[in-house]
Amino acid sequence: MYCLFLLLFLFPEAVFGQDAVQTSDEEKAIKATVQLLFDGMRAGDSSMVRRAFHPDARLVTSYMNREKIPQLENTTLQEFLEAVGSPHDIVWDEQLISQELKIDRTMAQIWAPYRFFAGTTFSHCGVNAIQLVKTDQGWKILCITDTRSTDCP
Repeated sequence: MYCLFLLLFLFPEAVFGQDAVQTSDEEKAIKATVQLLFDGMRAGDSSMVRRAFHPDARLVTSYMNREKIPQLENTTLQEFLEAVGSPHDIVWDEQLISQELKIDRTMAQIWAPYRFFAGTTFSHCGVNAIQLVKTDQGWKILCITDTRSTDCP
């Protein structure tokens, strides 16, 4: 019994190591999917962005209008892809400040505060709540709900 306790205490990776490696691999795969989205946005490459998304994906923005009334704006995946892929002179650079990741089997959630730059000009900030699902083609973004504001710290 003492040996088992010592093994668990001193070398938890020997007993639980496989789960830790699997979780680490899943974390990397999930973050790579999100990175694919933002790299595609910076490149203006809608086919790259499309690879990050599940075909049934939703995009929702929550914000306060000028009268301070909460609003929701829905964008279809196709509308978003067309916007990303349409020629534009400035780079869309969404910079994640941090990422808090939660995973449960075939579902993941990332809470990611961000700052958005149009070229080198600051545009807005907010938080992305990104929901992903594991598919036979890997992790795919199912929904992004974001907030947007120019009142940023």
